[in-house]
This record gives sequence, structure tokens and C-alpha cells, in this order.
Amino acid sequence: MPLITLTSDIGQKDYLAGAIKGQLLQVIPGCTLVDISHELTPFNYPQAAYVCRNAIKNFPDFTFHIVLVNLFENKHEHLLLAFYNRQYILCADNGLLTMIAEGKPEMVIGLPMDKMVAKNALYITRIFGKSIQAIAKGESLHSIGTPDIDILEKNPLRPMLGENWIEGQIIFIDHFENVVINITREAFEEQRKGRRFTIAFKRDEVIERISETYADVPEGEKLALFNSAGYLEIAINKGNAAGLLGLQGYSEKQSAHLQNRLFYQTIRIFFE
Repeated sequence: MPLITLTSDIGQKDYLAGAIKGQLLQVIPGCTLVDISHELTPFNYPQAAYVCRNAIKNFPDFTFHIVLVNLFENKHEHLLLAFYNRQYILCADNGLLTMIAEGKPEMVIGLPMDKMVAKNALYITRIFGKSIQAIAKGESLHSIGTPDIDILEKNPLRPMLGENWIEGQIIFIDHFENVVINITREAFEEQRKGRRFTIAFKRDEVIERISETYADVPEGEKLALFNSAGYLEIAINKGNAAGLLGLQGYSEKQSAHLQNRLFYQTIRIFFE
């Protein structure tokens, strides 16, 4: 039976996360459901892309990943089913797909929605469930939707580069308030070129080495490391980095009118 993951911004305070699972089990009895997260921040595309991208790549080939994020930001008469790196992604046509895949996937199918039916999360879930069931029964992708459909594309949030620096944005703050930056180890080393470096943020806070674990520094001290997904992380050993250091996640909604606070959403690394 199909293996299906669920990622959403609907939260866990009401019935909806459970109802979504109930809908899928009605359509595909016996399927395996795995929660990634239901606590994504609404309208925060960089955060959703980071979580989805780094969860998806750890699953077996041909897993189905349902992403219920920002479902109704745009009005569309179709949903998307994509095949990407031997994984299936099902989501709204809101630009998130190309941010997850860091480009347009090799195959994208448009799944039609009934114009006469009220659009809500449970209806969308049933469409996704029926599409997954059809594929599981051996139907081709082209038979369940419109192939090569034009989709809304958003570019993934990438760090800014200078000759002697790289600047990244805070894209995620985890349960421990560790701060994740959109700078990968590969991007860091490529820009570093073997030089010494200083990680600078919030005026006079600096870090001058990369740690392997949180325990590399004394309790209460700040540190930088590359996390299990390969992204730069700012943390405090047994402390809450985001709160204690005054850092906050990048937000497209805020950046237009809170320019004076943008520095607190970025980390700059200087090389010498």
C-alpha cells in the first residue's frame, strides 16, 4: 500500500489534521500515513520549502508527499502532482513546488477540481487521495490529469554573495530555538576558499569557528554548526538561541515594511 507523508500549516488544535487522515484512509484503506509537521507558519514559503525538501529526501523511492500549505492564497481550478527525484509531491499551485525542488520538477501534472464543489482542505485531500490510489493501481500519470501544465514558480531563497562575504537568511527556528540559516556547508566552503571567517549577527555577536556538536562549547555559550540537513545553524548549548540572541525567521510579509529589523533576520559571514 502507498506510503504517504503529510505536511501542513493547519496546526493540531482542532479536528482538521485527524479528519485529513480519515479522508485518506477512506479513499486508500490500509495506506501508511506519516506526519512531517502540521505546525508550519502560514505564508512562510522559505520555511515550508526547507522542511519539505529535507524530509522528502529521506523517504523510500515513490513515496507520496502531500503538502497542505497556503492552499488558498491563489485561486486555481487545479492542484499539482509532481514527480521529483523518484518522489511524488502533491500540493497547491502556489509556487511552493519549485522552491522545494529548487527548480521545476521533471514531470508536473495538473489535477482538476470541480468548479461546483466548495474548495476546502478535506476536498483537496480527497483529490490527492484518489490520485494516489489511481497511481497505486497502475494508472499512468497522464491519465489522471493534465501533463506539462503551466505552474506558478517561486525561486528558492538563496544567500547573497560578495567577494569576501556571504549573507544568509534565517529560514527556520526549531523546537529548541536553534536558528537555521539558508547557507549549506557546500556553499560555505565554496565561498570560503580555505580562508579564516567570522560569523556576525545582531551588531556585535560573532562566532569564529564551526563546531561539530553542541557540547563543543561550555553550557550557555553560542556556537555554529552544520545540522543534519547540511545547513548552517546558530545555537546556544542548553539555551534558546533565537530568544536569547534576538533572532527571528525571515518573512516575505515583513521584509517590505520592517527594513530596520532585517539585520536580525540575517547572518553574514566575513572571510579574510
